[in-house]
Amino acid sequence: MNALIFLVTTIGSLYLTIVLLRLWLQLARADFYNPISQFVVKATQPIVGPLRRLIPSIGTLDTATLLFAYLIATAIEAFVIVLHIGDFPVLAVLLRGLFELISQIYWVVFIVLIIHVILSWVGQGNNPIEFVIHQLVDPIVRPVRKLIPPIGGLDLSILIVLIGMQFFRILINDFLGPVI
Repeated sequence: MNALIFLVTTIGSLYLTIVLLRLWLQLARADFYNPISQFVVKATQPIVGPLRRLIPSIGTLDTATLLFAYLIATAIEAFVIVLHIGDFPVLAVLLRGLFELISQIYWVVFIVLIIHVILSWVGQGNNPIEFVIHQLVDPIVRPVRKLIPPIGGLDLSILIVLIGMQFFRILINDFLGPVI
């Protein structure tokens, strides 16, 4: 039973990460001709495409992709709850799906920021992954860079963003319990 839960949650979380990357790429207005962007779009298009015809976007927010991400997170949580307790409490599943989505968004942003840091140390600058990661990270760190510009060639903006994310994660967990 635990092996099945592991397999389903891992595959579901990986696909949820791809769907969230699609949403983030759209919000950041990243280059959709980039090979990474093309992979994300092609992996999610079979379901997001028809959903986008039914559910309109709100400004720059692709609500169809966000709804699909929520449905994936809810399906993962429903699977785990049903296997653990054998019951399907609808409200609990919907709420746990929301918490799972928030948690996954947090970790996707965190991992992309860490990848950006690592690539800034070892990257050559001409890699499509570096380019798309920079496009995703730049809108997040730009406001911090305006407040605290690079000091002696050292950019502390990502460190400040990571500390802020960790602070808010701990704050939310203090009030709601371990959500993220």
